[in-house]
Amino acid sequence: MGFSSHGNLFFVLFMLCFYVWDIGSATDGITPSQSIKDSETIRSKDGNFTLGFFNHPNSTNRYVGIWWKSQSTVVWVANRNQPLNDSSGIITISEGGNLEVLNGQNQVVWSTIVSNTSSNTSAKLSDGGKLELMETTTGNSLWDNFQQPSNTLLPQMKISSNRTGRGEQITSWKSPSDPSLGSFSMGVVERLGGILEVFIWNETRPYWRSGPWNGGVFTGIDTMASAYRNGFVVEDGVEGNKEVYYKVKNESEFSIYTLNSQGQFEEIWWDDEKTEMEVSWTSQHSDCDVYGSCGSFTICNAQSQGTKDSPICSCLKGFEPRNKEEWDTQNWTSGCFRSTTLQCERAKDQNTSTDTKEDVFWELQMVKVPDFPEGSSVEPDICRSQCLANCSCVAYSHDDVIGCMSWTENLLDIQQLSNRGLSLYVRVAYTELEHGTTSAQAF
Repeated sequence: MGFSSHGNLFFVLFMLCFYVWDIGSATDGITPSQSIKDSETIRSKDGNFTLGFFNHPNSTNRYVGIWWKSQSTVVWVANRNQPLNDSSGIITISEGGNLEVLNGQNQVVWSTIVSNTSSNTSAKLSDGGKLELMETTTGNSLWDNFQQPSNTLLPQMKISSNRTGRGEQITSWKSPSDPSLGSFSMGVVERLGGILEVFIWNETRPYWRSGPWNGGVFTGIDTMASAYRNGFVVEDGVEGNKEVYYKVKNESEFSIYTLNSQGQFEEIWWDDEKTEMEVSWTSQHSDCDVYGSCGSFTICNAQSQGTKDSPICSCLKGFEPRNKEEWDTQNWTSGCFRSTTLQCERAKDQNTSTDTKEDVFWELQMVKVPDFPEGSSVEPDICRSQCLANCSCVAYSHDDVIGCMSWTENLLDIQQLSNRGLSLYVRVAYTELEHGTTSAQAF
């Protein structure tokens, strides 16, 4: 009898402890009756993502964010530009059904601002880091943080083009300790003919670009095959926009991409042995990765020493420095200009030119092709003949997937690569090519 009573008591205590442990083990959701105070968090079921309040060690400002593995890797911030100045904040669902962050005076500092909500909503943090506001009875999604990314790309999170302006983007932090909007942003640009590239801007100025997408890789990223362990995907989005995202095969290959406050796009993964984050790839390895660092009609080669005798910037064949004094001081931003007139330009003046030798193309191998391409779906020989027939066409390139690309403006942001890239055919006067040489590899 006594053993049975103690057994029953033990069973009740065990179940009570299990229940308390289950409730306090950081649930993955928020309901109208369960707000999250500053000292509390919710976690995804796999335990990798956490939602709660945080501040950087160098700042007392409090923010609501989601972090991966450790609080040193914040992947999303709600109140980026409206920090809390104390620890009295609350994450709650309002009477109108929106997810909100309130300060100690019950003032709203951030909200999902969804108009078609009901009083019966809940929020959940998924294993992929997505915080989703849902209509509880139907399960319909009303809002998620993937629609409002911060400075980090997670698997399935999209950036997109927008024909009426910039589409979905990520934006850097202002500094490593300040998550407010920084100077750098990253998005997708679609050029004429459907050619797609990823850009980083410093304010409104291009700072870095990926080179054209060829269905498998961005052709201007030298190490994409080895550094990008995850598969990038380009799909048609709404209103004709293009969407770019990546996906992972399994948890062991999970990594994230973040745009830091210095404008570098980095791949980061978790090292279980060191129990810390490791950077496995970054968008900038040299000055050649900075957009247009050499000016127009130049090529940038990071394998050069960057000295006067071996500069990283050089003029294309048939061109010379626009400002020789600046060029000699390694200020290459003025670029180069054509030093020999093209035959097609001379032929316009029939009274002074009897030269009938056509212009030719000088081949640059394994390069990031210039910005502002115009695309068309024609074969390589047609691509060449169309460019040759148009005196305004200064270069062309062809890829089996992308098709024909041609340029009629300044050739800007050409970079010599060592592994990938495309061949670029630059139009020059026939006198520029000696002994019939029509190709070069600018190492």
